[in-house]
Amino acid sequence: MAGRAHADAGSEGLPQANVKRVVKEKLAELAYEHFDDDRKEKDVLVNKDALLAFSESAKIFIHFLSATANEICRESKRQTINADDVLKAVEELDFPEFCEPLKAALAGFRKENDAKKQDSKRKEVARKRKAGDSNGTDGDIHVNGRLDEAVTMAEDEGFTD
Repeated sequence: MAGRAHADAGSEGLPQANVKRVVKEKLAELAYEHFDDDRKEKDVLVNKDALLAFSESAKIFIHFLSATANEICRESKRQTINADDVLKAVEELDFPEFCEPLKAALAGFRKENDAKKQDSKRKEVARKRKAGDSNGTDGDIHVNGRLDEAVTMAEDEGFTD
């Protein structure tokens, strides 16, 4: 019975491999900073119970942060939590040291996502252009055969959505 309860608790937890990787990377980084002698690579061993404790702590923190962000969202009379709600929740929970790294990670994520969208648009335009060249028309109105290039240039310059 106790084994089943432990398995059920783990099924709604965080992926253990990810938790282990994050914990070991951070502990190795801290060990490297602490021991700056010739021991360059420090392999840190982490007990399974310690990993479970890290995982449960992170899960509780995520729940607490989610509830606070949800309250902020409801106060704004919205139903969808956004990144700004989470950042305000982090500040409200007195973790201001997390704000800058979170903002930087969010900016990096958005930049990467925008690059993927632009790449996808370029591939779609190229696919349409190729399909249009092979059958004579692709349903777009072409002015001197340069509409696709103009659309791509406008997207690159940020003139389209």
